[in-house]
Amino acid sequence: MILVEEKKHYMTVEGKAKLEEELNYLKTERRKEVVERIKVARSFGDLSENSEYDAAKDEQAFVEARIQQLEQMIRNSEIIEEDGSNPDLVSIGKSVTFQELPDGDVETYKIVGSAESDPFDGKISNDSPMGKSLIGRSKGDQVTVPTPGGDLQVKIIEVK
Repeated sequence: MILVEEKKHYMTVEGKAKLEEELNYLKTERRKEVVERIKVARSFGDLSENSEYDAAKDEQAFVEARIQQLEQMIRNSEIIEEDGSNPDLVSIGKSVTFQELPDGDVETYKIVGSAESDPFDGKISNDSPMGKSLIGRSKGDQVTVPTPGGDLQVKIIEVK
């Protein structure tokens, strides 16, 4: 038998707590709500032509899949530890401010694991092209980031 090593999910303590909170909500509340919807839909009669029943069963499948996904992510989570050896080095768990070259737009993102990634909230994944390009670089470095629209040049201004 070949054992497949499951992917590690890098995350902060806060990120893991959020996933655990979502998992608890799905298991304790959402499951019950969906089961109740299925019961109500069954009372409408013929299940073969019952769109309410079909929708409730689809929702149940989605909830159960999300529960399994969250359990797997939590089980394989690896908490990001603060590495104090080089405060100017970009790593998972740190915020990095960079300036786009040559136009000068300045952006700040926190590098997180893919489970916590939310670019609209200023969090980018260590697996993203931007994250991969920045990790291991230092304050003052100029970095080339591959993007679908072509390479982007940035200069790291601050790491914290």
